Amino acid sequence: MVEKLDDAARSQLAATLPHWTLDGEHLKRTFRFKDFSEAFAFMTRVALLAEQQDHHPEWFNVYNRVEIALTTHDAGGLSARDLKLAKAIDALLAGA
Repeated sequence: MVEKLDDAARSQLAATLPHWTLDGEHLKRTFRFKDFSEAFAFMTRVALLAEQQDHHPEWFNVYNRVEIALTTHDAGGLSARDLKLAKAIDALLAGA
């Protein structure tokens, strides 16, 4: 079973993932791109990462905006799996 993050780990989130916000049991970030094609290409890259990690985001897309919310349903909230995927998503942008 996947363990939910403890309070100490949650308190480190702002330093570890500065572009993400904590919203209850979700880690959230909004991304904006030049156009729909760039947004969709980003979503495709995230989908491949998510599939490799067997951890899939909740997300929403309108034109050039992609909103991602991460949580681990099996844990009933945030887990290390969410942190790992958020860091991998951030790395996609750093490499772009």
